[in-house]
Amino acid sequence: MATKKNQVLVPDHVYVPKHEIISKQEAEKIIKKYNCKPTELPLIFVNDPAILGLGVKPGDMIKITRNSPTAGESFYYRYVVEV
Repeated sequence: MATKKNQVLVPDHVYVPKHEIISKQEAEKIIKKYNCKPTELPLIFVNDPAILGLGVKPGDMIKITRNSPTAGESFYYRYVVEV
C-alpha cells in the first residue's frame, strides 16, 4: 500500500513485524498469564506509524509477531494509549 512512487508506508516495510489488534478475550488471557495490568505492558501510541491503518483506539492491545531464525516466532504485546 504505497501512496507515491518510491514511498512505502511503515506497516508495509519488510523490516516491520506483523502488528494486529487482539480481541478483548485474548487480551484478558494475556493479562492473566503475565499477572499484570494492561498499563504495565509496553505502551504504543495510537498514532504510531507501525499501526497506521489498523483502526486502533486507546485501550486496545496489539500483538506483534516477530520472526526469528533461532526461536521461530515470538510474540510481543503492547497496550494502545493516547498521545
